Amino acid sequence: MTDEVAEDDYEEVVENVALCSECDDYMEHEILKERKVGTGRDLLLKCISCSAINNLQIREPKSISIPFILTDGPHSARVELAIDEDEVFNIGDVFEEDEMLWTINQILDKDKRKKKTILAIDASSISALRTDMVRVKITATRGEQSDSSSMLVEYGTKFTADTKIDYQGEVWRIRAIHTGAGRTLKGTVESQDIKRIYLHEPPNPEHFEPKTPRERRQAWKEGRLGYNPNPEIPKEITKKRVTPSNKRKKKRPRK
Repeated sequence: MTDEVAEDDYEEVVENVALCSECDDYMEHEILKERKVGTGRDLLLKCISCSAINNLQIREPKSISIPFILTDGPHSARVELAIDEDEVFNIGDVFEEDEMLWTINQILDKDKRKKKTILAIDASSISALRTDMVRVKITATRGEQSDSSSMLVEYGTKFTADTKIDYQGEVWRIRAIHTGAGRTLKGTVESQDIKRIYLHEPPNPEHFEPKTPRERRQAWKEGRLGYNPNPEIPKEITKKRVTPSNKRKKKRPRK
C-alpha cells in the first residue's frame, strides 16, 4: 500500500522540453550543441522520443518605450516606461512606478481605439490612476461661506455621512457624500468611490447657551445650569409625555 502511494505521488522531472516538429508535441530533448548569441542562445537539439534533430533560438524580448499617463487626483503626468515587447497589459492591472501603485484604466492601440487587453508592442498609450492613495475632494461650509479643497487618504478609507471627522485641525460634520450615483446623507462610502465630501461646521455649544437673565433663569429651572433638585420640565416635553385621561367619548350614532 505504501509503495503504491509512493509511486502515485512520484513526479518525474523533465528537462529541456521543446516542441518537436516530428512528434508535433512538447518533448524532452538532448542538447547536442550550444552557442551564445548576445544575451540569447542557439541550440542544436535531439528529440529523446523520435531522435529528430531541431534548431532552437532563444532570444530575450526587445525592450520598447510606451507612454504612460499617470493620474494622481487632479494632476496627470506623461512618462515613458521601458517594457518588454511581449508583455501583455489588461484593464485593472496594478503596477509600481516611482514608489507608488497605479491601476490601468485605459489602453489605446495604434489606431487610438480602446482595448481591454493588449500586447505591449501594439499599444500607443496606457493610462493609469494612483491606487495606494486617493485624493478626495472636500467642500467645507462655515455659515454662508464655502471653501473647496482636497485631502489625500489611503485607498479603501471609509467615510460615513452624518458623523464627525477631524479636518485641517478642526472638527467637522460630514453633511453628505457625493458618489457617481448621487448624494447620500447616510451610509458609508470608500474613498475610491467618492466624488466629493460636503462638510458643515458642527453647532457650537455656546450658540445654545442662555444670553438674557430671563433665559438663564429658565435654563436653571430646567436643570441646564448647575444642580437643581426639582427641575421644571419644559411644556413642549410635558405635552409629549402626558396622555389626557379625560377625553370625551364620542357618542354612538343612533340606529
